[in-house]
Amino acid sequence: MPRYYFDIDNGHDPSCDEHGMELLSRDMILLQMSRLLLDVARDELSGQERGEVTIRVRDEGAQEVCCTRLNFQTEWKNQSEEK
Repeated sequence: MPRYYFDIDNGHDPSCDEHGMELLSRDMILLQMSRLLLDVARDELSGQERGEVTIRVRDEGAQEVCCTRLNFQTEWKNQSEEK
């Protein structure tokens, strides 16, 4: 079964996956990327007005297979309210 590595970049402290996961299909890779992306966004972006999380997936040969990115941005409409 192929092994894939999920490298995470939260904009200030990137991490390189050294263990990877054995996954059978692109659907399973997509599911894992979605789970990781939501977990990182919840943990890293909570309480912030903006941020970006990127996950790059590598195969066993260190070739990038795909990349997903979440861009989070808050736009205040009423500037007169205090922060």
